[in-house]
Amino acid sequence: MTRISRRIFVAALAGGVASPSLALDGVRRNVSAFGRQDWSDHFEAIGLGCIVCDTAARALHFWRPDGAYHIYPTSVPRTDELTKRGYTEITRKRVAPPWTPTASQRERFPDWKPVAGGAPDNPLGSHALYLDWPAYLIHGTHDTRKIGRPSSDGCIGLYNEQIAELYDMAVIGTQVRLI
Repeated sequence: MTRISRRIFVAALAGGVASPSLALDGVRRNVSAFGRQDWSDHFEAIGLGCIVCDTAARALHFWRPDGAYHIYPTSVPRTDELTKRGYTEITRKRVAPPWTPTASQRERFPDWKPVAGGAPDNPLGSHALYLDWPAYLIHGTHDTRKIGRPSSDGCIGLYNEQIAELYDMAVIGTQVRLI
């Protein structure tokens, strides 16, 4: 019978505990970055409400005028070149929004065609909040695999159930900051 010394047992145990962290290969995981924000770090007043889209944490933070706080996981743009940052506001809202590729999308992806609102393959999902920036939205997605990933062509995406909830709470004029 082979006996395992205490030293070998402790070394094996330590190796087993360390191996999950080694498997991360230095990649930052979303869970640790999904922390609470404070609206006053981004805006002078809560006003009609505040939204902070944290592209690094892949999270959308929303404060209602009464101070109630909500946080949602998001998809974010695939590259920094597609990511807008700064201050804007919600200028329009739409249920079952139709989608039309932008000129730059048509240039890069000539086979992309417009999709009717409410269609199951519509990349805007069930609801959309239009921002002051042209062709930049906070919207739902039917492809739930995109949430938590850098997967969009520029917009901020939420699960359809969560964009519907946010849509009901956020009003036109809600302040938005993308960081």
